[in-house]
Amino acid sequence: MKPLGMTILGATGSIGVSTLDVIERNPDRYRVIALTANRDVDGLLRQCIDHQPHYAVMADTDSAEQLQHRLRESAPDIEVLAGEEGLRHVASLDEVDCVMAAIVGAAGLMPALEAARSGKRILLANKEALVMSGALFMQQVQEGGAVLLPVDSEHNAIFQCMPASFVPGSGHPDGVSNILLTASGGPFRTTPVEKLAGITPEQACAHPNWDMGRKISVDSATMMNKGLEVIEACWLFSTDATHVQVVIHPQSVIHSMVQYLDGSVLAQLGNPDMRTPIAHCMAWPERIDAGVQALDIVGIGRLDFEAPDLERFPCLRLAQEAWQSGGTASAVLNAANEIAVDAFLNHQLAFTAIPGVIETTLAHVGVHDASTLEVILDADHQAREYAGELISGASSFGELA
Repeated sequence: MKPLGMTILGATGSIGVSTLDVIERNPDRYRVIALTANRDVDGLLRQCIDHQPHYAVMADTDSAEQLQHRLRESAPDIEVLAGEEGLRHVASLDEVDCVMAAIVGAAGLMPALEAARSGKRILLANKEALVMSGALFMQQVQEGGAVLLPVDSEHNAIFQCMPASFVPGSGHPDGVSNILLTASGGPFRTTPVEKLAGITPEQACAHPNWDMGRKISVDSATMMNKGLEVIEACWLFSTDATHVQVVIHPQSVIHSMVQYLDGSVLAQLGNPDMRTPIAHCMAWPERIDAGVQALDIVGIGRLDFEAPDLERFPCLRLAQEAWQSGGTASAVLNAANEIAVDAFLNHQLAFTAIPGVIETTLAHVGVHDASTLEVILDADHQAREYAGELISGASSFGELA
């Protein structure tokens, strides 16, 4: 069997590193064609030396020049590219069969769209691509003949619990009534609400179960991550947010569930290790070794569930409202959240002020039909500008809380 050629968008992040680990465990099945990163020159340099891709792409031009200089002696045959054009190029190469879309945030939209247009198998770990441009993205997948497989642990779990013939984007699956989307509740599930304003970036990034990047960790702490996942689930599984129930499950053992019309509920269980959904998508419909330890169900002892508190987690409510508003509302939501989270991580905004920035931006930036990429990107730009001005003009952290 000819090895599948892979491009890993966001190779130095946690998803990219886990993907390379799965590839190393299955060297006869996959070959690395391209690796990309934003500014992590050291990290991508090590990966290039270890995996010898044909291409290496840095989103940042200065970083690309540094990487090219440092590769001259150790791996001179690797072609170094830069910027969005370089990302789009390696997402559409003829020798690439499979694209791991793991660039965090809106920056991952354009190369993921390019992979869709080029008919690739897209392993989607970038939920923002669907949040920002769900209808357009799914249209490109269908017209390009691409196969879209969800890597997010929750959406991958849902996919595994769907009927065997189901493929994301193929319409509403037969016999399914509801999706139960599990959430750990993050590090502040039981923290007294009055103490949330003093939360530091370091505390917010210390997730109890998962090893994730800083932005996604903050999204988990606010539960915006789960709100974005509700929107993503609606596009992947052709349903409405009213049929997606968020359930707090602190142990993160059940990664999500699917309820059927006959009363059955199917669940996918496993240790909280992203190599499981990554390996599932890489080999689908087969199964391969992911290096993940088998789940000790007896040792776990108990599984707890509770409903989310929307007063504690207003970001979840805002995401649900954005989905109901339709059009560019989800793009505005995502952009405002990225600006607010970045400000929080840079000690410019209080943790409890994040939803205030998002809600005010949603109220200010108009909602338009999201039928073209230009309209979506304009809404994204307007939301980022307004959210940034809002944060800069705030006289105190509490002003936006």
